Amino acid sequence: ILTQVYQFTRRNKMALRLAARSAIRATAIPSRALSTAAVSDLDRAKSVENFEAVLNKFAEIRACAVLRTATSEACPKAMQAAIDGGFKIAEFTLTTPDCLTHLSDFRAKYDGDVMVGCGTILTTEDAENAIDAGSEFIITPVMLPDVIEWCAARNIVCVPGCQTPTELVMAYRHGAPLQKLFPGVAGGPMWVKAVSSALPFLSINPTSGVDLDNAGEYLKHGAASVGLVAPLFDPVAIANGDYDTIAKNAEKVMANVREVGPYIRK
Repeated sequence: ILTQVYQFTRRNKMALRLAARSAIRATAIPSRALSTAAVSDLDRAKSVENFEAVLNKFAEIRACAVLRTATSEACPKAMQAAIDGGFKIAEFTLTTPDCLTHLSDFRAKYDGDVMVGCGTILTTEDAENAIDAGSEFIITPVMLPDVIEWCAARNIVCVPGCQTPTELVMAYRHGAPLQKLFPGVAGGPMWVKAVSSALPFLSINPTSGVDLDNAGEYLKHGAASVGLVAPLFDPVAIANGDYDTIAKNAEKVMANVREVGPYIRK
């Protein structure tokens, strides 16, 4: 009898362990694009096709111009210079005066050609305002589960800021199809290579630490895409109204990016 009780208990423990492992594996798989029916009742919801189109654009272009300026006047001039130099993905940050007005203007001007998004999103209200202004994707500076989940429920691509492998994985689990590496980390491209090799389901988007010369190296070592900030939008050039320099910076970095080729989505 004791033997039978022992075997029964052992079988139950094994079953519980297997169930627990299955549950853990399930939490590692984030929700992907939701069917139109699943999101039809949510405000600001996008279609599956829209969600996929945004990710395909990131995979094709692989570089985003990330702009923050001290004045409203400089913003459209600087972003126009980056686009003239070859950028096809543009991020306007909420720290820029009149950010959403400029974002809306560029969306109307370049809809279907240049993809525009909004960064420095900190709340779901920020995300709502950005989407209402025409933002096609959402960028956060830190890992904010509520914003990620709000976007994921509506088929809106959210790229949250993360600095550690743990944060990158948590962002992925909450539903972020791309994960922004911010701020920069020691090791740069080799760090991305190590993390991408160990966690191949991630699609990492380094921003801080990426410059005109090493952008291609990040992509060759596993980054899905990159973001260019100060190295592209030279603060001195902006202060001097030297937008030709920004256009030349854009031409240089985009040539390095195009050399690597498109990203194969996971």
